[in-house]
Amino acid sequence: MGDEVEYATGRCAIVTDIRKGIPYLRVAGHREWPAEDPDSLSVMRTRVQRIADGDLW
Repeated sequence: MGDEVEYATGRCAIVTDIRKGIPYLRVAGHREWPAEDPDSLSVMRTRVQRIADGDLW
């Protein structure tokens, strides 16, 4: 959890949870939602990379 993923071309979100094997995503200002096609998610930055970049404490 905490990875930044691309869920559609040019659209990124953060993985907030995994429930019954389905990742849940969130973007600023929106409610979280289950990924429609979990196999198509591409990790753009891992949680560790986001921490190193100062995006996560």
